[in-house]
Amino acid sequence: MSKFRKKPVVIEARQWIDGNGFMIVSWINSEGGEAELHRLEDPSHITIVTLEGTMRADHDDWIIKGIKGEFYACKPDIFAATYEAEQETTNG
Repeated sequence: MSKFRKKPVVIEARQWIDGNGFMIVSWINSEGGEAELHRLEDPSHITIVTLEGTMRADHDDWIIKGIKGEFYACKPDIFAATYEAEQETTNG
């Protein structure tokens, strides 16, 4: 069986934590995506229109903007196993 490694790419992501659900939905919608915050439902959640259909993001999930501008949700444990923070470099 052949094995493959993900190519290193830098993505933009934000975690849905207390108080920032509206900000995340605004970010997605302002970047060409389509999302809606359902905060009056129990439990509250965000719906995101993805290339594969509508996806549900729950509290603590990470919302990822992919390399082609697409948005999707990722569970915290998968995000931690897949991504690490990009180290910023400074010139000077």
